[in-house]
Amino acid sequence: MTEQITDLERCWFLSPPWGNQIPPCEVNLLEKVYLKTNRVFGYCCGVQWYGDCWNYVIDVKDDFIYATKHQIIGTGQIQASTLKKPAFVLGDRVLLQFPHHGTKQRLVLGIELIEKSWFYLVELASPAFLAPSTVINRFSLVREQDLVRVNV
Repeated sequence: MTEQITDLERCWFLSPPWGNQIPPCEVNLLEKVYLKTNRVFGYCCGVQWYGDCWNYVIDVKDDFIYATKHQIIGTGQIQASTLKKPAFVLGDRVLLQFPHHGTKQRLVLGIELIEKSWFYLVELASPAFLAPSTVINRFSLVREQDLVRVNV
């Protein structure tokens, strides 16, 4: 039975939540965007899969606003930056370098710029069969150094 649970977890972590093909992102990282609801411009500093669509993290004057593609308009202007590009892209298969996480292979489900460093959203725990008594976040942002690319 333990082997079947391990197999189920392995399949779970490597099954893309978006289906067979990654849906295109509306804007690029560091692209200037217009937020329709707030009527302001900002820069996209992150994207993550949440609630069956891409959610964008928009930096507006040191405040972060989460928006869907319906709430933003891309300008095509990329912010000049001396930052290196993210090491991983959405959908990359990676290994966690954390001990005690069972099957370590995961998919990159998001990328976010925090304090001039790239962080990657991965799922750390599979969903529980029973409803937990407390809300547990199964997803976490991890540093580039905590991930290793898996060549498929």
